[in-house]
Amino acid sequence: MEQGHENKDNGPWRPRLDPESRSKANGVADALEQDIRAGILRPGDRLPTQRDIARALRMDLTTITRAFNEARRRGLISATVGRGTFVNGGAILDERPRQQTERPLDLSMNIPPQPDSAALARRLPDTITRLLQSEQGRSLFGYQESGGTEADRFAGALWLAPLLGTVDLRRVVVTAGSQNALDGICACLVPAGGTIAAPVFTYPGLRAVAAARGLRLAGIAMDADGILPDALEALCAAEKPDALYLVPTIDNPTTSTLPLQRREAIVATARRYDVPIIEDDPYGMLPEPVVGPLGSLAPERTWYISALSKCVSPVLRIAYVAMPDRLAADGLAAVIRSTSLMVSPLLAAVASDWITTGLIDTITRTIRTENSERQEIAAAALGDRRYFYHPQGHHLWLPLPGGWNATAFAAEAERSGLSVVPAESFALAPSASSAVRVSLGPPADRVVLKRALDLLNALLAAGTPAPRTIV
Repeated sequence: MEQGHENKDNGPWRPRLDPESRSKANGVADALEQDIRAGILRPGDRLPTQRDIARALRMDLTTITRAFNEARRRGLISATVGRGTFVNGGAILDERPRQQTERPLDLSMNIPPQPDSAALARRLPDTITRLLQSEQGRSLFGYQESGGTEADRFAGALWLAPLLGTVDLRRVVVTAGSQNALDGICACLVPAGGTIAAPVFTYPGLRAVAAARGLRLAGIAMDADGILPDALEALCAAEKPDALYLVPTIDNPTTSTLPLQRREAIVATARRYDVPIIEDDPYGMLPEPVVGPLGSLAPERTWYISALSKCVSPVLRIAYVAMPDRLAADGLAAVIRSTSLMVSPLLAAVASDWITTGLIDTITRTIRTENSERQEIAAAALGDRRYFYHPQGHHLWLPLPGGWNATAFAAEAERSGLSVVPAESFALAPSASSAVRVSLGPPADRVVLKRALDLLNALLAAGTPAPRTIV
């Protein structure tokens, strides 16, 4: 049976009653609230049964029942038949003044972990200092080409080589991260009012671009391996989209990775209907071995984006885009010139330095290893629960137990001091799927991650909050 954790640090909870309470029942409810405020009881803790509390306090069972009813009215507890009574505590936690050092448990922001062994806090300022003191230092304070300097495009081609092979520098464009690239590509490919085909659960950044540019997103059905080729075929036959958007490796949010056979089928359909492919591959360097991208199967129609934010850190807002040809590269550079002008020369130089010296491979290996360790912690914390993940990825896709709505669960988690992202944030249309994306990267270390995952598991075990009676 799925169960929450008990308050093991102090043994079974026993109220400390205030003799000046208005009544015995209120005294028990007040004691419960005080212990939540003090941190003696935490969200997800399971309380002793009413009968056990009554026996320990030598009170009538009806008194304890009234106390629990009062605690439920205050939002302190919730009960599920067959599972027990659990601490909510969300309202209390929201009211507590936060200490400067206190941080919420964030499993929502999909960033890579930053282990001490990656040494980014030391390496980044050291590299910046060295570059600024070098012969090229003065040039890093000026304007540069919108599509990237030749040196930065050369570094981009080196970065892309393990996935795409040799790439002509004239096909490479350097952008200020994948979102900058995605916006520019959509401006090049899709007219106002046009349609982009995308998975039914898709990256919110695409939704933001579509909303800003007045584009329509058409959802493609998925299974555990990604989009269904037959569904793509049916969509293209019914209404040829202006572009197809995919995250084929460690999909965000579902973690699916398209098998080679399915990639080949998707490419065949795109060629048959002459649909350009926007391949967003921020996690492509994480799997071992790497998976051949769509851009290697159909380079003539794929606008391939590889960013550093998911394999290194969001501090490096750099992405390298491999375009179908030089003309397309010039078009994207022109859009960047009209919107953001250029990428930061300093950040581009840092990325180029780390790529050409091989340091970026060391950092990526470190993050890949840390991701694997964190996935093992998640497996231990979640036990037999069904969820989807990639061994070298830093997020997972967690279907919720029956009765939970994803948005309601995320709100309940937030009240308990934990952030996750509900399926509705990714869905292109109303869906019966109730799931949340859980990101393993934000916690500062594995101890904090375990605490966050234990709280997540306790919330799942506690079940849905008791429904209120509305009259």
